[in-house]
Amino acid sequence: MLKKHEVLSAIVDTGVVLIVRLDDPDEALAVSRAAVAGGIRALEITLSVPRALDVVRTLADEFGDRGVAVGVGTVLDAEMAVASVQAGARLLVSPNLNPEMIRAANRYQAVTISGAFTPTEIVATMEAGADIVKLFPTEIAGPGYLRTVMAPLAQAPILPAGGATVDNVGEWFAAGALAVGVGSAITKAARVSGDPGDVTRAAEKFLTAVRGAR
Repeated sequence: MLKKHEVLSAIVDTGVVLIVRLDDPDEALAVSRAAVAGGIRALEITLSVPRALDVVRTLADEFGDRGVAVGVGTVLDAEMAVASVQAGARLLVSPNLNPEMIRAANRYQAVTISGAFTPTEIVATMEAGADIVKLFPTEIAGPGYLRTVMAPLAQAPILPAGGATVDNVGEWFAAGALAVGVGSAITKAARVSGDPGDVTRAAEKFLTAVRGAR
């Protein structure tokens, strides 16, 4: 089982959390494995994935001792936080601030990425004890918004969730992002070909872009 500082290192060192939000648990497993082969070290399996905790349990068993942080997304309360940790999750992600979820995660020393949008929400999220602030939604805010927020809140560890691509990831890091959340640009890379290698190559390409941006 990864320690908390190891999970944080996996996120900060690579600069990426892969958001796996797919309709089939077998596809979620295959995509996650292919992405790890491409260098991804932090996975967020959203609870919208059918049998999500079974997927998490399998991935944690496979990769938990190999430096890969397996996490759960859309964790809305303390009960689900505990269930996720019991399934092997070392990373809990929420779209909103729920202090009870963060307290439960801290009890078991799981890393939290908690959602916020406005400066008031960002500060409240940090005060609640979240390890990383998830900037969400990003569809209505780009790197310019993050840069504006970071001007008075330079200490905030912010991860924009969604909207990051190979072409614009440099803008997010230039604006002050600690890391980025990325989903379909990697997870759906094999939808046409059916070749898991396309997911691996998409992960490698994205990570290369991140390294170049930093």
